[in-house]
Amino acid sequence: MKLKLPRIFLYLLTSIFIINLLQGYFTELIFDEAYYWYYAQHMAWGYFDHPPMVALIVKLSSLLFNGELGVRFIGIVLSAGTYIVLWFLIDNHKKNSYILHYFILVFSMTLIHAYGFLTLPDTPLLFFTALFLLIYKKFLKSPSLVLSIVLGLVMAALMYSKYNAVLIILLVLISNLRLVYNKYAWLSVLVALMCYTPHFIWLINNDLLSIRYHLFERPNRAYEFGDFSLGFFVNLIVLFGLTFPWIYRALLKTKKSNKFNQALLYLIYGTIAFFFISSFNRRIQTQWLIVICIPMIVVVYNQILQDRITRKWIFILGTANIIILMFLRIGLIYPPLFPIVYESHGNKDWVNEISSKVGTMPVVFENSYTDAPMYTFYSGNTSYSLNNIRYRQNQFSIDESEKLVQGQTILYVSKFLNKGDISYYDAKGGQHYGVYKKNFESFRKLRTIIDAPSEILENKNLTFKIYNPYATDIKISKLEFGVVFLNKYKNFREVKKVHASPLQEEIRVLKSKDTTSFKFSMPEPDINDAYFFKISISENGLYWGLNGENVKLP
Repeated sequence: MKLKLPRIFLYLLTSIFIINLLQGYFTELIFDEAYYWYYAQHMAWGYFDHPPMVALIVKLSSLLFNGELGVRFIGIVLSAGTYIVLWFLIDNHKKNSYILHYFILVFSMTLIHAYGFLTLPDTPLLFFTALFLLIYKKFLKSPSLVLSIVLGLVMAALMYSKYNAVLIILLVLISNLRLVYNKYAWLSVLVALMCYTPHFIWLINNDLLSIRYHLFERPNRAYEFGDFSLGFFVNLIVLFGLTFPWIYRALLKTKKSNKFNQALLYLIYGTIAFFFISSFNRRIQTQWLIVICIPMIVVVYNQILQDRITRKWIFILGTANIIILMFLRIGLIYPPLFPIVYESHGNKDWVNEISSKVGTMPVVFENSYTDAPMYTFYSGNTSYSLNNIRYRQNQFSIDESEKLVQGQTILYVSKFLNKGDISYYDAKGGQHYGVYKKNFESFRKLRTIIDAPSEILENKNLTFKIYNPYATDIKISKLEFGVVFLNKYKNFREVKKVHASPLQEEIRVLKSKDTTSFKFSMPEPDINDAYFFKISISENGLYWGLNGENVKLP
């Protein structure tokens, strides 16, 4: 396989790279990017929502640049690398005659276009998916010890990028089950698992919280055909924009000509089938499907080289896609050209408005893992997201950021406030309020544990435990207790305050690093759709925290 790139290929790739650099420099961060920047401030082998690859590429970017490029640079490099790796996946000798068609095909795909300058977990996922397929293709032709190790390393990098990498690897395996008899394939799996061991250890040390959240604890809602299943098909169109009829036409015309081609088709159809089935349970986000773009590029480009009609219409419609996307990209920098107020608009303004009023005072945002890191990124000052039962856990729930605001005078910002000591406006014109709090104190890491919920059936009395993970004792008088009721989709419905007392009546404090048992009488919910409950704690008058696991009502 020749690794030399044609000159016109390099010119086009360099042009796209420069465009992405300029876009990455002039576009303000979107909320998720600010969150992943926050990850990178405290490097670890895992984070609440994702494995650590996105944090690593942000960290590496920050070593080279400041500001937005300090978040995005390595992602932009990986995007350019994806173009190169995909090119080497295509063997057809005619490809050098249609290089412009190749770039129009790739650059016209909506999310591949966007992830050319945005740094999100899918950015490395796309690159390592392409690299995984390239190494696998070489592995099929001539398996060897070296290729096995390299394949294992790339598989580990895939899994470090995003958890759904497991689906990619499994679908390729299913496409060629004879791999289970291949000693080199098993070596690759062993290498991948060994490299992934630090993240496994991190998961175990953190009670598998990421897996539990994604599989079991994410709130959901009742099935809606329009938003769930129909929305899934809309996402399949959005991925490709105007070219979608010809993209799927090319897919349907592609046959299983060899093991590698079969792997591409299994990856495309398998991913579509998996998320179609999932759409009957939850709303599918467009980026969950993005991985099909990598094998689809190979499949469609091969059809472009063979079929004049496909070549013509992909070129025309792909060019139209690019014009629309480039116009929208200008709108990300200059808001009047964008059809809506987007996440990249006005963040510096609202951050500056707050910081000009409070100076270096820490700011605590209620229920916002996006506003808190955005504020810190653009102001350089301390912020924290205080999460409660109307929200969800996130990285702020498990790291040490809570320590930074304890005992401080802080500004507390909440969307539930209708007045306050200060106010500010977001990019959409919405007014928000903040109030000052002296000697701020929160205990969001307290854990409530219910061992035997079946007792409720007998006498309505329930015992539970509180584990205090802090280095200091906590006075029980600072705490209030409530029973939170949720529906079967794990959505908050109501909370009932209860009187809970220690089983040992003389206890007045929660001992540091220790567990204390409590008892209370279980209240009846006022709602008729209560399905789960949990025990919640309010400390120092703060709204009820996310302290316990969901327990099914008997």
